[in-house]
Amino acid sequence: YSFSAYSNTTKHYFLMILFLFLQITFGSIFLGNVPVHEEVHRCAGQIYGYKGCVRDFQVNNKELFIIDEALGGRNVENCNVPICDYHPCHNGGTCTSDAENWFCECPKLYSGKLCQFATCDENPCGNGATCFPKSRRDAVCLCPYGRSGILCSDAINISQPSFSGTDVFGYTSFLAYSAIPSITFYYEFRLKFQLANHRSALQDNLIFFTGQKGQGLNGDDFLELGLRNGRVVYSYNLGSGTATVVSKPLDLTLNIHVIHLGRYLQKGWLKVDDQKNKTVTSPGRLVGLNVFSQFYLGGYREYTPELLPKGSRFKNGFQGCIFDVQVRNSMNREFKSPGTPEGHPNSGRSVGQCKDSPCSLIKCRNGGKCIESGSTVYCDCLTGWKGAFCTETVSVCEPEHDPPHLCKQGGTCVPLPKGYACHCPLGTTGTYCEQG
Repeated sequence: YSFSAYSNTTKHYFLMILFLFLQITFGSIFLGNVPVHEEVHRCAGQIYGYKGCVRDFQVNNKELFIIDEALGGRNVENCNVPICDYHPCHNGGTCTSDAENWFCECPKLYSGKLCQFATCDENPCGNGATCFPKSRRDAVCLCPYGRSGILCSDAINISQPSFSGTDVFGYTSFLAYSAIPSITFYYEFRLKFQLANHRSALQDNLIFFTGQKGQGLNGDDFLELGLRNGRVVYSYNLGSGTATVVSKPLDLTLNIHVIHLGRYLQKGWLKVDDQKNKTVTSPGRLVGLNVFSQFYLGGYREYTPELLPKGSRFKNGFQGCIFDVQVRNSMNREFKSPGTPEGHPNSGRSVGQCKDSPCSLIKCRNGGKCIESGSTVYCDCLTGWKGAFCTETVSVCEPEHDPPHLCKQGGTCVPLPKGYACHCPLGTTGTYCEQG
């Protein structure tokens, strides 16, 4: 059996719960302590009651509901995890928590698990794209899987996905596939990748991830592959500690790198290019990997490291191309692509086709520079210009104008052929409404 526990709460609880599971073969299962009237085998020694909180109790890979399936117990209370005491919400969001979960109530114009993303008041983006305000009046459309262009209106065929890492808006490009079934005790992965540049091998980049509920707690099972300091890093946690194996430095003269990794029970292995096979054994006694999330490739839907399990916190998404991803859950089965039978993902963002450049189809005007992030593309305009293609001038009265207008005390800026004038509200006067 396995269970995850944490004790970072101000109160201590004594927990004793009796289960019928496997009672005929092994007798009753007690969680937290053993009643005084119960006979205990002499080899067990002195037993002390557990003080703390228990979460996600599993027996033979079957999750048991700690309260609902218990036959009895005493001195059991809800354990309230005071996550909100750490003020996780950004941009004025309000944190609300209970015994099971926590969430941020975001103010207008912000979204995300932590209210970390700005949203567009008027969204011009199509096809389910993520809208981000480039300025108060201009937006950038972060395109979903299979779409590209300024407004994500162009369909693209992707056979070799290209990822752009973490963009300037704080989002990562990613693909999300259905949870990979039956990898509890055995799995093998094969994949190939091509780096965007040599520098991208040194930026602490995630290649793929699948894990548990994403609350950032110790003990969460996970499986992850990434790049750190020019080496491939493979990590997994079966619930009793993280196992990590690190390759030798990549040969950056190679154009394409080949990865083969796997695990059987506690033992894992990693093979990178022509390097020798490296192995690792996970700590503790647990042997099963229990993951419930989707399989994320190249990045994460909301890539904030504090939302990932501890021990799996790469700083950025992948930069380059990842392709020929295959997995199998038994030595006797064939390798298959994750997701649907055709290997299609459930969703994605800012993923392009390898070696294709969406900027080749975009011409920014008036000195603007085309910026591409996977399938996402937009024009970065020089000062004084705005619009999707930098074709509109910024009025002297607009907030984006540099320098800003000087109207004070609620004065209204009115553009003139040369300069501007301030229309003053009642009770003020002066060139800039600066006088009472």
